[in-house]
Amino acid sequence: MTDEKSAWLTHAPWGITDRVAARLAATAHEVAAEWGVTLGERLPAGRFSFVAFAGEDAVLKVVPVEDDEADHEADALALLDGDGAVRLLRHDARRRTMLLERARPGDEASTLPEAEAIKVAIAAAKKFWRPAERGHPFRWIGEHIPRWLDNAGDHELIHVAKDLYAGLDVDDRTLVHGDFHHHNLLRHGDRWLVIDPKPMVGEPEFDVPPLLWNPIGPTKRHVESCIAAFASAGLREDRIRKWGIIRGAYLGLPLSPGETEESSPQIRVVRALL
Repeated sequence: MTDEKSAWLTHAPWGITDRVAARLAATAHEVAAEWGVTLGERLPAGRFSFVAFAGEDAVLKVVPVEDDEADHEADALALLDGDGAVRLLRHDARRRTMLLERARPGDEASTLPEAEAIKVAIAAAKKFWRPAERGHPFRWIGEHIPRWLDNAGDHELIHVAKDLYAGLDVDDRTLVHGDFHHHNLLRHGDRWLVIDPKPMVGEPEFDVPPLLWNPIGPTKRHVESCIAAFASAGLREDRIRKWGIIRGAYLGLPLSPGETEESSPQIRVVRALL
């Protein structure tokens, strides 16, 4: 997610501060009681929100108000209505709480061989990418990217990314996931469904870069094979590469304490693309 260095986040396993986690847990239990669902323990996969099984067939999720990228998650899931994404069963907009279909068996695309994972990702992405209009209700990625680049600090790669972004005429007609990668793609029966969208409107090529650095430990071969596969599926290769540099730069910088450019998967991808 793009606000990894924000004050409400931490480098602890849960990803969010204890204060935010306690607030979300209280909301989850309050809503679960009202909706008559039984909550299980919090799931480790929900690092930046509260996520827990709700009964046998659902998941309850509470999104922190600080995560403005997820403001329209429920809107996107309602639009897809189970076609390529987990189904939204119930929603409390004020308390940012969703009851979601549970994917079964729920294993991630990261468990697949690389070539198969990319194939599955392309098929899932094509279902997710559908026409959408700016402001109805989704925001445009261009409303956020300049801020994200500015917040990433004064680094040579940020200057490169800003120059690239300045030369792009960014589209605003396609619903994009915003955090599309192997860990947000789950098996559900004989289908694969996306979870955890940070939905906005933009262009499909914007969504490919997180697949380049996930799973952690990208290689030049993985980066090139992934780009080639999406280009063969009809996306513009040059745009994927530019978005890889732009998004990799603002997601990877500034480096966290103890992190190096070599240990940062995003920066490794940026260097591989330059």
